[in-house]
Amino acid sequence: MPSTTASRSSRPRRTSVKAVSAAAAVALLATACGGDGGEDEQLETLNIDFATYNPLSLIILENGWLEEELEELDVDVKWVQSTGSNVANENLRAGNIDVGSTAGSAALLNRAVGADTHTIMIENQPEWSALVTDGDSDIESVEDLEGASIAATPATDPYFFMARSLQEAGLSVDDVEVQSLQHADGWQALANGDVDAWAGLDPIMAGAEADGAELLYRNVDFNTYSVVNATGEFVENHPDVAQIVVNVYEQAREWAKENPDGTAEILAEYAGLELEIAEAVISERTNFEVDPVPGDEVRAAMEAAGPFFVENGDVDSQDAVDEALESLFYTDFAENIEATDAAGTEDAADEADIEETDE
Repeated sequence: MPSTTASRSSRPRRTSVKAVSAAAAVALLATACGGDGGEDEQLETLNIDFATYNPLSLIILENGWLEEELEELDVDVKWVQSTGSNVANENLRAGNIDVGSTAGSAALLNRAVGADTHTIMIENQPEWSALVTDGDSDIESVEDLEGASIAATPATDPYFFMARSLQEAGLSVDDVEVQSLQHADGWQALANGDVDAWAGLDPIMAGAEADGAELLYRNVDFNTYSVVNATGEFVENHPDVAQIVVNVYEQAREWAKENPDGTAEILAEYAGLELEIAEAVISERTNFEVDPVPGDEVRAAMEAAGPFFVENGDVDSQDAVDEALESLFYTDFAENIEATDAAGTEDAADEADIEETDE
């Protein structure tokens, strides 16, 4: 198949990253040559996502570090945009990507419904979800949402943030009217007055605040970390490539901690945000000072979201959730993490192989 490398003018950057359907986000499935599997099997193309809710993925894409590190293994890199955890999960289940970015809750849900996926590292601990209202709204508390319409993206952290917030206020999802919309569309629905509230997600939420929206309710403990996941086939058959992915992520994490202004500039570029808004997201609602190894804290955050999978009918039983949690983490790569020192190039993102999408 011919290359679908995007030029600067057609790449989803410089302007707002637009919503992409799961079907449109399909990447080439990595093919292997010879053998019956196993770690000696040659990977031709690594299919990996990037997302504005995963700043490290943007840093890696912008600098071309992953392509540089995989060149010696003769592995190409194809990038696919994820506009939400649900899109990343769908592509992981379909085998369209080998590595994808999601919230912790979404990673657990994906495995609980039978996907052969594993969480291989923690990207950061964000406060990326909140309940959002219009600046002129009469809604002053979560309790006031009873009977209200709320835009939310199913199977994502903002959705489970909404469900937990309602429960804390003595309500449930049945007490509101949920409008199932992708994140950007949810904000648009709120701005248009089509819904009363929105379960928001940064960086879109930060832009909404700048446009006059208000954060009705915040609770960092209801956010379930930003995690990086991989398919079972990938971690089992290509551990050398998986280790490089994790190591490049660690280089990006170290760079982000040392260069918060540069990180904000990259986020602003890809998300179509004013720089000061992106700076607020990075400095106030993003925490890169976390252990990349999936451990007790992220497990506890995921576990708290699990009962809502059953309550919403996404998963048949709590047993299925518990079993998924027991087998979700694949910690070998993060435990052996060692940041790469790729040099990168200034025009790396222009030369990157980015899956074309219909907009």
